[in-house]
Amino acid sequence: MSLPRRRAARSVSPYRVAIPVALAMLAAIAALVAAGSARAENPTPYPGTQVMPTSFAFDDLVQRLEAAVKSNKMGIVTRASATKGAASIGVAIPGNMVIGVYRPDFAVRMLESSVAAGIEAPLRFYLTEKADGTATLTYRTPSSVFAPYESDKLDVMAKELDAIFARIALEATGG
Repeated sequence: MSLPRRRAARSVSPYRVAIPVALAMLAAIAALVAAGSARAENPTPYPGTQVMPTSFAFDDLVQRLEAAVKSNKMGIVTRASATKGAASIGVAIPGNMVIGVYRPDFAVRMLESSVAAGIEAPLRFYLTEKADGTATLTYRTPSSVFAPYESDKLDVMAKELDAIFARIALEATGG
């Protein structure tokens, strides 16, 4: 009677185990790096952005901004409320409004300096309501809005508007 032949024990190459383990580790590291490098929101992506938190409720800040615009002899040209838009489809969101502000004499001067810059008018104030019920006022300085047009006359006008918009913002926010 003959005994069955035994197979010689095969040695497993260390690479056969190490390569899949290394690949799994690399995938895990890549996932961690990707998660860690996820971009957070940048609340001021443009130069000249002014963010002014207040202690006022949203509706109060809207009224204060309207009064400040009027007292600085500017006009409210546009008003867009994401809050009201959302409500029209049955969705409630915190207070959110953009108010466009300008004046005809500035419009004429702007267009005399640069027709292309007309897309920037009216200049905007952005009002947002925070979770605690207080509101924030955000705007871009007119000089930063108009700077890319590289017009000396437009730059002079924008500096005038910088002072007006700063006064409006300070009056509205109580600063």
